[in-house]
Amino acid sequence: MKILIIGATGMAGSEIVKAASNRGHKVIALARSADKLRELKKINPTIEPMIKDVFHLNKEELSSVDVIVNAFSVSPEKAYLHIDLATKLISLFRKTENPRLVFILGAGSLHTGADHHLLIKDMEKDPKNNSFIAVPQNQLKELNFLKDVDNVNWVGISPSASFHAGKAKPILKGKEDLLFNKNGKSETSAATMAQAILDEIERPTHKQMRFTVADGID
Repeated sequence: MKILIIGATGMAGSEIVKAASNRGHKVIALARSADKLRELKKINPTIEPMIKDVFHLNKEELSSVDVIVNAFSVSPEKAYLHIDLATKLISLFRKTENPRLVFILGAGSLHTGADHHLLIKDMEKDPKNNSFIAVPQNQLKELNFLKDVDNVNWVGISPSASFHAGKAKPILKGKEDLLFNKNGKSETSAATMAQAILDEIERPTHKQMRFTVADGID
């Protein structure tokens, strides 16, 4: 397939580029930094780099793409752009099945605890999170927007509580609840996320819904 990856040079995006390339897909890697894209192409020589502001993309440019993976990241003071980008992509592809839109969402929108509360509530109570809390808060708003979209082929994927760089692990899957592995850890590596996304792209099992993935035990 032809897969466009938004935020291709970031932690998650670069792993998705690698996984998609390794599986033989045609990859368009979109990012704002020419230098970072050049470095990415050295590692993944088959990719097609695209230097562009994602908000300047138009429908004609994306007409031949099968899948768009939104691995967009932004500084906390501009966290509202997560919602803006989701609304732009959805607006471009109303009443269409292709391309399929894949959104990486935050863990804050997952449920946890005996009372089934949102993880974001715990995050908001910890002052150490104040510097970045706007990101998961806006990703929750992004998910709430997507849940009302029923005429676009979209899927959302959330990591566990800790989303970090690292090698791929066996994949644990869930729906709306925060996952923990057998060691009691709630974490997802970027490489695990990439493999889960490619699995979903190649063998779709979720539509117009969000699911979650975590690192299992080797």
